[in-house]
This record gives sequence, structure tokens and C-alpha cells, in this order.
Amino acid sequence: MSEAAIDRSRRKSRPQGASKEDSRVSILAAARIVAARDGARDLSLRSVAAEAGFAPAALYGYFRSKDELLLALAADDLTVMARAMRGASGLAGASAAALSVMGDTETFAAASAALPRQAGGGGDAERLFNGRMIAALKALSDAIGRPTVSREGQCDVVLVAAALSGMAMLERSGRLSALGFTTQEVLARLDTHFTAAH
Repeated sequence: MSEAAIDRSRRKSRPQGASKEDSRVSILAAARIVAARDGARDLSLRSVAAEAGFAPAALYGYFRSKDELLLALAADDLTVMARAMRGASGLAGASAAALSVMGDTETFAAASAALPRQAGGGGDAERLFNGRMIAALKALSDAIGRPTVSREGQCDVVLVAAALSGMAMLERSGRLSALGFTTQEVLARLDTHFTAAH
């Protein structure tokens, strides 16, 4: 038997004794490794399967597509971000927590391309992502002391989240410093405008 055939025979749909949830977690961990190595946009189900020790076709029992896998990774990152922001105080603390998570991953940018053009077309993966996004926005709202009971309050939180997302992208790509700005300078300006407006 060739080495390739032996390697394929070792790959399984689920490691012996592992639950479906344990296998899903190991696939997501492998996807993080592949995304860090190859970039989230260039991640492939085949490379994730190889990293996780699964047969490539076995991944379809957990994720129907690369887009679903990217949305699951981003949903997990949103959970990490929400937890980090829950311990933060004020706009500066929430911003630092959010930027720390966004600076360590490119899954949000990759997931934005994976989201369907119209809401509601992405099934369970989209619902999971949306739920986690709402939880992160709620954590941001609580941290900055901006209630979301009114449409205006909700808009304020989305505006801050959008500013942080854009800033994270500019910082990650080196464009913020190329424009002559620092993260601290932009955050201070955001805080000034946000505080002055209310």
C-alpha cells in the first residue's frame, strides 16, 4: 500500500470516541490553523480536512461549504469579542477589546464575502453569525453606556461598530499609518464626537 493510501485510510469522518460536537470543534481549530497559515480567504475545505485528519468529504457532514465554515469561525470570533467587551468600561475600553480581537483575525473580512447578498438566505450558519453579531453589539452597547431601546441608540452602536471595523481593517493592512494616523488618535476623536453628541 502506498504512503498516500495509508494516509487516506487514517483519515476518518469522525475520530473514534469523539462526539459530533468534539469533531466540529476540532475542525474549527484546524480551520484557524489553516487560516493563519494560508489566509482566511484562501482557506479550502481540503486543507482544513488534511489539518484535522478527516477525509475531505467528511467535512460536508459538519459544514456544507467554505462559506459556512468561514461564518462559523467569524461567529466564534464574535463570541470572543463580546466576552472581551463585557469586561470593558467606556468607549476606550470597548474599542481596545474589539480591536484586539479584530486585529488578530481576518475571519470577519472573509465572512463578509461569505454572507448572502440578501439576509435570510444563508441558513443555520447565517443565523448563528447574526445571533453572535447581535450579542457583540449588545456588549458594545453596554460597555459604552448607550441603551439600544430607541432606533437612535441602536444606530449609535452600529455606527461605533462600523467605525471600529473599518479602523481594524485599516490598521491590519498598514493603511492607517500610511494615512498618517494612529489608532489612539482616531479613537480619541471618535470618543470626542460620541461623547459630545450625547
